[in-house]
Amino acid sequence: MIGGKKKCIGLIFGGHSNEHEVSISSAKTVFQAFNAQINKERFTVKAFYINKYGDWLDSDISEKILIGEIENYKTKKQEIFNQEKINFLDGIEFQNVDVWFPLLHGFNGEDGSIHGLLRFTKKPLVGCGIIGSALGMDKILMKTIFSNLKLPQVNYLVFQNEDLNDKQVKNKIINEILKKLKFPVFVKPSNSGSSLGISKVKNESEILLALEKAREIDPRILIEEGLEVREIECGIIGNSKLLTSEIGEVNYESDWYDYDSKYHSNNKIIIPAEIDSKITKEIKEIAIKSCRALNIFGFARVDFFLEKSSNKILLNEINTIPGFTKNSMFPMLWEASGLKIEQLVAKLVDISLDL
Repeated sequence: MIGGKKKCIGLIFGGHSNEHEVSISSAKTVFQAFNAQINKERFTVKAFYINKYGDWLDSDISEKILIGEIENYKTKKQEIFNQEKINFLDGIEFQNVDVWFPLLHGFNGEDGSIHGLLRFTKKPLVGCGIIGSALGMDKILMKTIFSNLKLPQVNYLVFQNEDLNDKQVKNKIINEILKKLKFPVFVKPSNSGSSLGISKVKNESEILLALEKAREIDPRILIEEGLEVREIECGIIGNSKLLTSEIGEVNYESDWYDYDSKYHSNNKIIIPAEIDSKITKEIKEIAIKSCRALNIFGFARVDFFLEKSSNKILLNEINTIPGFTKNSMFPMLWEASGLKIEQLVAKLVDISLDL
């Protein structure tokens, strides 16, 4: 038993983010894992739900959401939550929390915001710190660092805070894309996750609509060249020493790996991926190097492309709070590596405590 007594895990989920529902699904999985027989003697869990408006709800309501007693939290927020919402600093009883486990995907969570807030409680947390989280969330800054380190990536362009209502600006952006990239291209908001706000663009006529869609989420926009690739992913856990999981591949039926493919489709997950051992070794090395470059530790999922025509490895991005849903690759990768979900969550707590 850690420290001779049970550790109280403060599980934070929901959030003022476009990945609110994904966070709830992830938290349900983690909550069940901590309450499994193997972990009951080591941990207790105190749940903290944040609604879509950023209000923190009391622990009783939060736990009811996780165990399914409240299913209609999306539609009855005003009826059942108004009386229970509390200010974090004034009303949350967190003194008995030993370790925080934030599972806030996207804005105000994965971007380092929650890590900064939790620092004031002087409690350790599962995951990486403020800098690594912010860099991992921001695709533009992440890719800029990777470029400086000469890590292999697809060709890309960056447009920041451009006025899409200005005809000259629009023409300039479109002309630069046509000149420097080959179709298809992917248009992405710099800060988002779960493929939200992303469009696959196959010709010039589709560019403007894709830019406007991305800009609804973030005025800083990334354009990437689309290649014929395999989607390859690698899990990372650790602090001073980073460990890599088995390598996995996602085969999906849709045109590209969008939100519906990730959470609502029957994708074929292959673990370990059917790739050459030399490529596997190189992917793991790049995964560790890229995490070190962004000061990412604790746990993360590193995503790669493997070009079909050449077997060239291309680093895509790092997710610092990857999904823990029943369809999520991260827990699958570690189960294939010898850590079932119940063991994985316990291991992540141990890592946060440097045990």
